Order: sequence, then structure tokens, then C-alpha cells
Amino acid sequence: MENFKIWIRKNWSTALMVVLFAVLLFNTDAKAWLMRQIASTGILNSQFPDPKVETSDVNKSETINFRVRKQDGLVINTADLKGKVIFINFWASWCPPCRAEFPSIQTFYEKYKTNPDIVFLTVNLDDNPELGKVYLEDKGFTVPFLIPDGEIPTPYFSGSLPTTVVLDKNGQIQFHHQGLADYSKESFYEQIDELLKK
Repeated sequence: MENFKIWIRKNWSTALMVVLFAVLLFNTDAKAWLMRQIASTGILNSQFPDPKVETSDVNKSETINFRVRKQDGLVINTADLKGKVIFINFWASWCPPCRAEFPSIQTFYEKYKTNPDIVFLTVNLDDNPELGKVYLEDKGFTVPFLIPDGEIPTPYFSGSLPTTVVLDKNGQIQFHHQGLADYSKESFYEQIDELLKK
């Protein structure tokens, strides 16, 4: 025991790094916190592609039908939401990047939830949806809790979590991002406001 104390005194910084690494390795909330700190630097700012730059054929695709189900069983179909901007976020409670970006999604939701021209589809992909519900309740998030009602179209989601898609009022994809981003930035709101004006 005495040898261990001596080793700790001589190598305290190494011991501290090992403890921090272990916490980050095994604690989902710690990973999410670290990712959130990185996102807050602006490195991961979410941006719509420049309309002057040619992007993939996804933007030119026909309207894609995608159905989600609310907790009360009500089914929402994106094809029925023409005339509205649609923010779709695919997430799971076990996913550290999803947890890291969720506070920014909640902030975005709070800012626009009373706007009748924007719809938030936050789609949970946990194997057990109860885990997603518990996560939202524990963290105090009030975004809509939805699950897929059928197949998810691959132009929207190809398996990477989190994935975020924004559709314009014609149902066309204007933004598609895989991975962590910060949706509480003024630059993102400006782009959303432009879509809402069209």
C-alpha cells in the first residue's frame, strides 16, 4: 500500500488522466458533455449548403413520404406537411453525440415551437422506445417524441446517428447532416428564417 501511495505522489498526473479517460470511456453523459464543449467552439456549426454550389441529386428528388408515430398513436406523414419547413432529427438515448447535440435542439425547438410554419420531428431509434422517453423526461427535454411508422427513406437516414434533415415547404431536402452539430447558433436560425419566408 505504501508503494502505491508513493507511485501516486510521483505520477499523480498520469493517474488523473487514467481516471478521466475511464470516466469518458464508460459514462455516456461525460462523453456527451465533452462533445458539447467541442461543438460550442463553433467547429461543428450546422450550415445549409451554398445554393450556388451544385450538391447531390438528393436536393432534386421528388417528395419523399416518411411516416412517424406519436405516443398517442397518431401518425404524421411528411407528404401531408407541404407548406411547412420540417426539421427531422434521428437520435437514440445510448448515442453520446445525440446526447451532446440535444440541448441545442431543445433550444432551437423552444425558439420556434409556436411558429405554425415549422414542424419538429425528433425521431427516436432506440430498440426499446421506453429508453428514449425516459431519457427525455430525465433531462427535461420537451421536443416531440416520435418513432418511425414503417421504413425510413434512405435519402433521410442511412444508419449514422445522429442525422438531421431539414425539408423546405415543398418537401425538398435543403439540409442533411450526419453527426454532431450545434443547432442553437444564430447563423442556423437565419437559414431557417430564410426557408420560412419562401
